[in-house]
Amino acid sequence: MTDEYSETTAPWIENSALTAPALLGAAAGLLLGDMMHRGARRGIGFGLGALGVAALLPFVVGGVTSLVTGPKSKVGVRRKIQRIRDAGIVAPHYNEVEEALREQGLL
Repeated sequence: MTDEYSETTAPWIENSALTAPALLGAAAGLLLGDMMHRGARRGIGFGLGALGVAALLPFVVGGVTSLVTGPKSKVGVRRKIQRIRDAGIVAPHYNEVEEALREQGLL
C-alpha cells in the first residue's frame, strides 16, 4: 500500500538540480574571468578542478567497490555463500547463573 503512494521526484527535477551549480559556476567564471589576473585565474581554476575531482571521488570509489564486492563478483558470491553457511550455526545458550554455579563447584 505504501508503494502505491510513495512520492518520487521527476527525473528532470533531479537533473536540473544537479546541473544548476555547474551552470552557475560557469556563468560566474565567464563574468569574472576578465576581471582577474592570469595567475589568479589559473590558481582558482586548478583549485576548482581539484574540488570537482574530490566531489566525484565518492561516486567512483562506490562504483569500484560495488564491482569488486558486489553480488555478482567472485568476492560477493563467496560472501553470500558464507552467510548462508553461517546462518545454520547457532551460538550456544549462555546462562550467567549456571556459569557462576559451575565456577563455585555446585554444578
